[in-house]
Amino acid sequence: MTRVIDGTGNDGGTTGRLARAADAVRWEARSVGRAARAVFRGPGRERDLLVQSLKAALAALLAWLVAQVWLGDPMALMAPWVALVLVQATVYSSLVTGARQFAAICIGALVASGAQAVTDDTTGALALSLPVLVLLSNWSRFGDQGIYAATTAVFTIASGTVSAEAVGHRLGQAALGAVIGVAVNALVLPPVHLRDVRENLAALAREAGEVLSAVAGDLREGEWDAQTAVGRLNAAQRLQDRLDALRSARGWSRESMRLTSGMLRKLHRAPTEALPSEGEDERLGRITGHVMALTRSLAVAADEERSPAPPDPEVLRAYGKLLELLGDSCRAEADRLLGEENPGDPLLDRRTEAAMRDLHTRLQEGLTQEAGQGPARTAVLGTLVLQAENLWADLDPEARGR
Repeated sequence: MTRVIDGTGNDGGTTGRLARAADAVRWEARSVGRAARAVFRGPGRERDLLVQSLKAALAALLAWLVAQVWLGDPMALMAPWVALVLVQATVYSSLVTGARQFAAICIGALVASGAQAVTDDTTGALALSLPVLVLLSNWSRFGDQGIYAATTAVFTIASGTVSAEAVGHRLGQAALGAVIGVAVNALVLPPVHLRDVRENLAALAREAGEVLSAVAGDLREGEWDAQTAVGRLNAAQRLQDRLDALRSARGWSRESMRLTSGMLRKLHRAPTEALPSEGEDERLGRITGHVMALTRSLAVAADEERSPAPPDPEVLRAYGKLLELLGDSCRAEADRLLGEENPGDPLLDRRTEAAMRDLHTRLQEGLTQEAGQGPARTAVLGTLVLQAENLWADLDPEARGR
């Protein structure tokens, strides 16, 4: 491997790495700036994260004040520690996490005390207790809280106070911190993740529209080759990440509504309008699948090694116009999901619908013409037309019966 050194004696590879590192730092700085602006711009994920972070800090501070200042407990560290980690994404997860963590802390304190009593030596007690507790931390019943058994044992043995009274203090402080952490999470702007579902649905529709519009622009301008096709296919495949985020948000929304009924429901900071039905998730999932299949077919058509007879450029340009209208419809769908007024859905506009029908007719005529030129051309164009029809049907359910 040849290393390039410029006239100043600098290693070209080192310069490249520094440039990439600088780009990464700039990208992270811009991301932080966007997140900060989003906090002040309006409700959203960034503001939710800020509120949850401040709530965790508040819970830890309250636990310290109660344990150290009010109760005067010399082992007050345990309370703010537990309170801090129990401000979870939902009230339900706070309770489940709290129960698991308290059980792990109890086991850790008891095992550490027993090991200290048996060995009467700090190092011996650590050597005796830690292997057992670290192994126990992998028990699925503890979830991701099992490690607190081992860390509690370390704190207990290292402090040198393993009497029954000291263990009781630690367990009492852990219980106090758990109560305060859960209470703060439940009573101070309890997290209810309704907005995330709507925002992910809208983002999925908008990003699908952007992919379709980009493909349409390439087809209309005749700038369609194997490299471009692969790039658009990769962009379409990234829609799967957004679909996964939507499914995760739906799960969080269901969990966040547990244990937050009645009076607590009135305190949440999420939108109060009803969530889109889970049928919308399935519909947008099908649309995503159609977009990926469509771009994959176009990539095959542009690959000379796999498709010896790509469709006629004029037919592809007509197809691009149809995709542009479908992309506009996806963006209008995103506006509708976000509650925008007058989203201007092109599929509801009679003139646009007429234009789409005209394009569809032209494509069908092109399919008839292609049939006389060989089965390969017919198969490719027929697949593209079918996928566009499927996409149209899921964007406009009324189109199914037309």
